[in-house]
Amino acid sequence: MNKNKRIIISGGGTGGHIFPALSIANALKEIDPAIEILFVGALGKMEMDKVPAAGYKIIGLPIMGFQRKLTLKNFEVLVKLWISLLKARIVIKEFKPDVAVGVGGYASGPVLRIASKLRIPTLLQEQNSFAGVTNKLLAKKARKICVAYDGMEKYFPVNKILKTGNPVRQDLTNIADKRSDAQKYFGLNPNKKTLLILGGSLGARTINQSIMKNFDLLAKSGIQVIWQTGSIYIDQVRAFTKDKEMGFIQFHPFISRMDLAFAIANLTISRAGAGTISELCIVGQPAILVPSPNVAEDHQTHNAMALVNQNAALMVTDADAGDKLIQLAVETMKNQDSLKMLSENISKMALHHSAKIIAEEVLKLCDTQN
Repeated sequence: MNKNKRIIISGGGTGGHIFPALSIANALKEIDPAIEILFVGALGKMEMDKVPAAGYKIIGLPIMGFQRKLTLKNFEVLVKLWISLLKARIVIKEFKPDVAVGVGGYASGPVLRIASKLRIPTLLQEQNSFAGVTNKLLAKKARKICVAYDGMEKYFPVNKILKTGNPVRQDLTNIADKRSDAQKYFGLNPNKKTLLILGGSLGARTINQSIMKNFDLLAKSGIQVIWQTGSIYIDQVRAFTKDKEMGFIQFHPFISRMDLAFAIANLTISRAGAGTISELCIVGQPAILVPSPNVAEDHQTHNAMALVNQNAALMVTDADAGDKLIQLAVETMKNQDSLKMLSENISKMALHHSAKIIAEEVLKLCDTQN
């Protein structure tokens, strides 16, 4: 009797890693409802809440990232890495996966390293145009590496690369008919253009400060604004807006219905995380990208430039955002030709059905074990 296929999916740390991982898991379940999936993440990170909420079991490792400067904290990192490797071995021995999938982030390192040593096929999903350290270290033993950008042979063996794009949330695949629902959901004026401002699940201080610095400019612009502040900045924003006229702008710590937010938006301001960029491409959303300077190898700038070079997005550096970001947004919102060009060009960069394609590759690797 054939046993059910078993897959471990590891990685996380941010929504940019977790949502693609969940999309892959859901795609696997659609193809084979009997498949058994176990997630492995980092203790204390958001995957420990988001994954169970999506209906999947997750085990946490005490892994943490290295500090870039010389510090005694890196001794603690090494100890936790050693403990995580031991725990990963126990998890793999008990679960007996057919394939291990890594979606990036340091949590995937111990699991895929141990899986490779135990001769379990591994698949990497690299979301960025500039490969992360963990995936570069794991690539040598990986069977397949799924990427979202051209030119990734700079980092990985060319014979292992498959360009699939990044998986996105399923509710974003068809937003064209949701505009009226979005107007009702957010309570917006259908006759005004809408600016959507995102800072990721935790928020972006520079973007928030840019809005507060240029609040009067936005108020006089005649546009309406949906502002995702991020959970850690919500109290600061509440204090700032306490005595201000808020008829044109609404703020939320987190937007759960991103499909409706994109459906109503004419332009989006966002960081340049790989997952967000993939979503912008899928929905054909004109965007101004503000790459975060606080990420490894400045990969968000590389992500943004891949679009800017195709006239598919605009970019403002984090350092320039306070003076230039909101002014550029207002000017762009008033230029319908510019919005149309950005929408058309970013749509051309979309790669559809990414989660299903990756899931099919995972199942091919399962078959090599049987």
